[in-house]
Formats: sequence, C-alpha cells, structure tokens
Amino acid sequence: MSDVDRSVLDRLAGGLIVSCQAREGHPLHNRHIIAALARAAEAGGAVGVRINGEDDVAAVRAFVTVPIIGIRKVWVEDFPVYITPTFDDAAVVAVAGADVIALDATSRERPGGESIQELIPRIHRELGRPVMADVATVRDGEQAAAAGADLVATTLSGYTVGTPPDDPDLELVRRLAHSLSVPVIAEGRYRTPEQVREAFQAGAFAVVVGRAITDALAITRSFVEATPRGGEAGDSPGRGTPELRR
Repeated sequence: MSDVDRSVLDRLAGGLIVSCQAREGHPLHNRHIIAALARAAEAGGAVGVRINGEDDVAAVRAFVTVPIIGIRKVWVEDFPVYITPTFDDAAVVAVAGADVIALDATSRERPGGESIQELIPRIHRELGRPVMADVATVRDGEQAAAAGADLVATTLSGYTVGTPPDDPDLELVRRLAHSLSVPVIAEGRYRTPEQVREAFQAGAFAVVVGRAITDALAITRSFVEATPRGGEAGDSPGRGTPELRR
C-alpha cells in the first residue's frame, strides 16, 4: 500500500462515514442536493462520504475535503451484482474524484465476467486507488482480502440469499475483525448512535450510516407513522417513491 493510500485510510479510522445517495425518482436525486448533504455530513464531523455515480462524485468533490468512497451502481439484467460491477465503472468514478473505490466483492457473477481476483489488483495498478470490498459473508471477506482489498465492508449482509435481513450484522463485523488483517467497515442498516458504538466495540475500523441520516423521505415517514393520521400516509402522493439507497 502506498503512503497516499495509507493516508486516506488513516483519515477514516475510528470515524463515521455518511452515505449520501438517492436513486432516480427520489426527491433528493440531484447532484447539488447530494453535494449539500455531503457538505453537511463533513461539517457535522463525518470523516468520509460514500457517493454513487460520477456526476455526484464530481459535484461532491468540489465541496468536501474528506475522502470520498466512490461507487457506480449499474443494473444489468440477469446479473445480481450492481455496485461497481466492472473495471470501467471503477475508472469512471476514480476520474470523477473518488479517493477509494468500493465494489461488490461477493462471489456472484458479474457482467463482463471479471473476477474480484482480477479486478482489485487492476484497480490498484491502473487507477492507483485503494479498494473497499462490499461483502455479505465471512468467506466473501476472506476472499476479498486475499485478492488485495484494502478495506472490507459488511455492506451486503442482508441483501444476498442466506444473510440476516433486518438489523446491523454485528456478528459479521466481529468475525471479520477477528479473522482479517485488513480494516473492517461496518455498513448496513445502522440506524442509531448506540448501534454505531456497538459496531466499534465489535472491532469496526469505521462505520457507514446512510438512510438514517440523509433520507428525509424515510425519516419523515417513520415519524408520520407514529401520528393518528399515519395510516393516511400510505395514500399520499409520493408514497411509492424509491428508497434513498437501493
């Protein structure tokens, strides 16, 4: 790992990373809004931000100084992998200003047939960026680390067959932190400060929080559901609007 890569990782150590993303159709799907959310996260003390797509990465890069973890979500029919599925996707977000490239590092089939064992070293070699491997299981994490991943994140636990669907997977954080020599990032359904503390106690290097901080739509819905008129919200305009991150 280069001194530059180590510097980026050191800046993330022990801190909160805020995921600022909004899918097409969401009220916050606008690069200027995403940049404002990222600026607010940095001002609030976040040590990094996770941003989707080259347009949003470039917009955020103009306004924040913290490291950007860049991804590119691409949905291809018949392929389950959509988080930075190919080298070309990684290259686009690197050029846009991402400091770290995050990608799906599960064993599932990728468009183009690239393997993690090929993709991670190529990103290091040709793009000069550290790689964060989004995994769902301990085996995924071990294989990603063996392939050269600089960080391993629990992002996809609960989003693949056979992994816990609801709460943060603290057990996966604990097991990865125990078995890997690379830093482990806790990500996926962290909703409260207490859960963040628990992740660090389990051995996390840093924690990513997204929807619980940045999704005004989902946060509003959660409060509306606690009101006497909460049932009416299901019939309100925009109720079917896509979730912020997925």
